[in-house]
Amino acid sequence: MRHLRIVFMGTPDFAVATLKTLIENHYNVVGVITAPDKPAGRGQKLSESAVKQYATSQNLTILQPTNLKNEAFLQELKSLNANLQIVVAFRMLPEAVWRMPEYGTFNLHASLLPNYRGAAPINWAIINGETKTGVSTFFIDDKIDTGDMILQEEIIIDSEENAGSLHDKLMDIGSQLVLKTVALIEKGHPKTVPQKNIDTLKTAHKLNKDNSKIDWQQSLNTIHNHIRGLSPFPGAWCTLINGTDTLDVKIYKAEKENANHSNPIGSVFSTKNELKIAVNGGYINVKDIKLPGKRAMDIKSLLNGYKFEVDAKML
Repeated sequence: MRHLRIVFMGTPDFAVATLKTLIENHYNVVGVITAPDKPAGRGQKLSESAVKQYATSQNLTILQPTNLKNEAFLQELKSLNANLQIVVAFRMLPEAVWRMPEYGTFNLHASLLPNYRGAAPINWAIINGETKTGVSTFFIDDKIDTGDMILQEEIIIDSEENAGSLHDKLMDIGSQLVLKTVALIEKGHPKTVPQKNIDTLKTAHKLNKDNSKIDWQQSLNTIHNHIRGLSPFPGAWCTLINGTDTLDVKIYKAEKENANHSNPIGSVFSTKNELKIAVNGGYINVKDIKLPGKRAMDIKSLLNGYKFEVDAKML
């Protein structure tokens, strides 16, 4: 058996589950690399990453480099004398970092690679209407999410799943897959396979304001998938025209209603308890919404104090 000295690299909650699993299974984590503290909130107080908060609670050695190629950081990393590095939801590593440990550097990615390489695999799997996804471990190379595969596990995406619930499932499954991967490395050289070459690879590029906007001209299913794939973060948005108001609103939850109708696309229909938007093939029945400067709320709460005009529409 190899005696592992592990450096763990990660930043958000998704990574904490894996680090916690390693610690609880008594692996020797000699250092944790995470993002620098950032100003957050109205007071712009420095906020620590979720990984740093957990690492601090476990009295682990923490490094927070701003530049991964900085010579002083590389020397600090080298001095930890790690022989394995594990990366979960961090950033692209320079070759000087990922080549450093004797047993390599492997990454946990929240998709069934080679599909959905990139920054937002959980969101895009739902946006694109996938019925299954999973987690993969692979040894890092000089490109993004392209290295030789170690292990992979598949799960079903429920029809009403949103990005938040799928995130939590993959976080738990991923932490266990990392544990299995570490056990293989501990025993010797794990078997790896190159990622398949697929002509039509689906990508998971970074989310932004443009690709988060709802296109009401799309089909009922496409719009429904778009909303749940962006909930709870960053939120699917659109522009509401309501009388003299022009507002950018976010929709976090909706149900789809199949129906034949001749209403203009984007038309808004409201009652005391319901808000529906006409789309191709039916209606999007809005359940949770956020108006500018307001908290997100269920539609009944909104309709208690906000009136939609007869000619209101979503753009």
